[in-house]
Amino acid sequence: MNSIILVAETGSDLTPELAAQYNIQMVPMHVAFDSTPVDDGSFHPQKIVDFHQETGKLPTTSGSTPEDFIKTFDEIHAKWPEAQILYLAYSAITTCSYQSAVIASEERDYVTAIDTQQVSIGQGMVVVEVAKFLQANPNVSIQEAAEFARRTAKQANMCFLPDNLAFLRAGGRVSNAAYLGSRILSLHPCIEILDGKLMATKKYRGKMEKVAAQLIRDYAESYHLQRDELWLVYTVGLADEVRQAVESAARECGFQSLRWIMANGVITTHGGPAAFGLAGLSSES
Repeated sequence: MNSIILVAETGSDLTPELAAQYNIQMVPMHVAFDSTPVDDGSFHPQKIVDFHQETGKLPTTSGSTPEDFIKTFDEIHAKWPEAQILYLAYSAITTCSYQSAVIASEERDYVTAIDTQQVSIGQGMVVVEVAKFLQANPNVSIQEAAEFARRTAKQANMCFLPDNLAFLRAGGRVSNAAYLGSRILSLHPCIEILDGKLMATKKYRGKMEKVAAQLIRDYAESYHLQRDELWLVYTVGLADEVRQAVESAARECGFQSLRWIMANGVITTHGGPAAFGLAGLSSES
């Protein structure tokens, strides 16, 4: 067992299998249906789509609480009392989770917290890269591990394409006019994670399988993505044709390994069904 234990939120969209493989301890974020909170990752995301179809409303999302982190930190410390904890946070600009962890760690000097400035698989990718580093270097100090995490987070790039803006409209993030325009013109705004913020950048026009494949090509070139692995995220309802087009474009770009991840509740709530995203590490820090 490495002397450093990694912690991340369920909003990283890491699967239980990946968390178990790398001994990553997961802290729940939360999704509330009509004010009834449920731990993110404890239910199938189809529930969010069904809830919206039945009620016309969206659930609300919230970050991990200090109590969530206190419970996780204390459980880790009880099981591995000599271990240091390295918490690699969901973007602090977008949620209260990072601040909650800081509050929880005030009397726990074995906790180091770092804001990855990423969400979803952008964060998940950083956490797994740090986990691989720890496996390859089991004797590194917490300072060395934290520095590697900061460098990796700076190299991380992520974006996603909503299939349509219905969920963003329902959540008050776009106007009704923008929603109608996107439907009429078949527009898909690219949402990038820039300095921890979700920013709409380039707009793509056309069917999802076409624009998702073009996004792969554009993003790989613009950010000089390393070609050894590409992370791919989707929400429930993504068509097989889109997946096939994405994989074909990624192979054409020279990506050797493709890792598909289905988004949990937080990203599904914001992106809606049939959304697609990608994350990769830049060759240039």
